[in-house]
Amino acid sequence: MTAASPPQGLGEIPQPPQRSLIQRAPDFFVWGAVIVLLVVGFGPVDMSHLPRLFTNSDNMREFAKDFMRPDFDLWRLYVAQMWLTIQIAMWGTTLAVVIAIPFGLACARNVSPAWLQQPMRLLMNLLRSIPDLVVGTLFIVAVGLGPFAGVMALALNTGGVLAKLFSEAVESIDKGPVEGVRATGASKLHEVIWGVIPQVGPLWTSYALYRFESNSRSATVLGLIGAGGIGQLLFETLNAFDYHHLSAIVIVIIVAVTLIDILSQLMRSRLL
Repeated sequence: MTAASPPQGLGEIPQPPQRSLIQRAPDFFVWGAVIVLLVVGFGPVDMSHLPRLFTNSDNMREFAKDFMRPDFDLWRLYVAQMWLTIQIAMWGTTLAVVIAIPFGLACARNVSPAWLQQPMRLLMNLLRSIPDLVVGTLFIVAVGLGPFAGVMALALNTGGVLAKLFSEAVESIDKGPVEGVRATGASKLHEVIWGVIPQVGPLWTSYALYRFESNSRSATVLGLIGAGGIGQLLFETLNAFDYHHLSAIVIVIIVAVTLIDILSQLMRSRLL
């Protein structure tokens, strides 16, 4: 009994292209290098301490026993400080978008000239590389303790991140609308306004919303250096070993960040 022939018109199922050993050599090299780096880093990061998670489990249980009994007697203070933290994140993200739009366009290869791209890319790399805590400390020295230092720290760091994301979005646009605007004799600025911005606007907004979620968490850490918000209260409670109130603060942060995440997802789903 012979096998049935494939239906007429469908033809044979195409086979995936086969790669030779030489073609796969770069992949082997990259993954081999990753494995080597992991092996080399095993000792410096104290991975040998992993068994202590089980041998010292009694200490962890003792800590968790106190941590699992939150005390919400100061809940109004916690909510007020969490709201201040969200406001820091909102203003930091808003200023970051203001920074990222012109710099993101300046970093895009298909919009700005080469003599402008490279300096702008180096500047954005610099903003992304400096930790928030360092930038926040710089502004605290200049303006004193308080949330403004946190706002500026988030604005500069996030501005560098968003500028990179914005420029990558611009580089992936369809050239047709831009060429159509150019055909009308419009200037370079009009090409950007009418040919580029409408294409990348939804994606830029999605990136900004995602960074706002991230900044809501980063603003908490900035409380360590006195930049205001619930983070400052968190570290004061942690230093006092007041685990009951510390647990309540953590719960407030988790609830707030979760609600922000849900709202941001809903807004992004409407945009994309």
